[in-house]
Amino acid sequence: MASISTSKAEISYIRTGLLSNPPLRADGRGLHDFRTISLETGVAPLANGSAHLNIGKNPHDGGGGTEVLAAAKLEVENVDGHGDGVNGGRIVCTVSCSPSAYPHLSAPALDDLQQDMSTLLHQTLAHPSLHPPNLGILAGKKSWLLNLDCVVLADAGNTYDALFMAARAALWDCKVPRTRAVEYKASSAAPGAKVLASGEMDVDVGRDIEAQQSGFDTRSIARAVDFELPDYWDEGEVLGGSDRWPVCVTLNIAAPPPSSSSTAPCVHYLDALPQEEAATPLRLLLVFSFPPSSSSNLQAMRILGSGELESNQIRDFVASGEQYGQKIWNALNGKLKEEDVRRGQKARDRFARR
Repeated sequence: MASISTSKAEISYIRTGLLSNPPLRADGRGLHDFRTISLETGVAPLANGSAHLNIGKNPHDGGGGTEVLAAAKLEVENVDGHGDGVNGGRIVCTVSCSPSAYPHLSAPALDDLQQDMSTLLHQTLAHPSLHPPNLGILAGKKSWLLNLDCVVLADAGNTYDALFMAARAALWDCKVPRTRAVEYKASSAAPGAKVLASGEMDVDVGRDIEAQQSGFDTRSIARAVDFELPDYWDEGEVLGGSDRWPVCVTLNIAAPPPSSSSTAPCVHYLDALPQEEAATPLRLLLVFSFPPSSSSNLQAMRILGSGELESNQIRDFVASGEQYGQKIWNALNGKLKEEDVRRGQKARDRFARR
């Protein structure tokens, strides 16, 4: 979303540059070139996974650019049929926008923008095809609720791409605490024996001889009724399905001027600046995942703007978007692996100083 107002003369100038041969952009990039992307994971100490992403940061002073902070936090919820908890766990995604990132928007308009971003992110990442396999704790009793909160701190264009990249990085960094079921078992020893729970706590079951001899004594049935954490709260296993979390590709479609021939090509470009977004009548959001053992999946698609697209144009744009998405996916994976190495080395250095 453009964060500035642009005059008609500026819009005409920007469109003319995009449609010229060769195309001209204000920062000298090609139509399909991205700005510099910086990424840091593990930035929120109390979260189970977090990431700070910036697109277009100024290399001289470190400022500017589109900035998104994402954090994943796990909490336990009951699966009893009365609340929202479900077997296997669930994901809830929320997007907040800093008022300083959109000073031109009123409070209701900012709420609408946040709601729109939250809906797109939640409906995509909470889809069953992307559901992590390790969010369950006790079947029918307890499960993990994964809250993914994203904050748009600054909008310098291409916010949706930055939002999905930051979300993928936070989920990649997320660790699910290991759990161990606690079972209560009735003793089969002599009357007056004690019941052991998790090998530590003894519970006296009394001297009910008749109950111990009865075939309907349900105390002899072993079942898990609670769980414990064998690790610290910030340790655990990697969130399942980390190789399936998607990325977003925004195709900014600069239609030819009204006076142009109807056969003129429909130019598209990537990573738009705020002025370019204001001059672009139509944007196509494509969300792709690239599982290593199968073909790519189109997880979501949305058209923003007042323009129109024909079915054959959409088909061509989806094919092009898949190629761009693969490049973004590979570049982001490279940065995530670099972050894992950096943080691992940092932890080893900290341990060596002790």
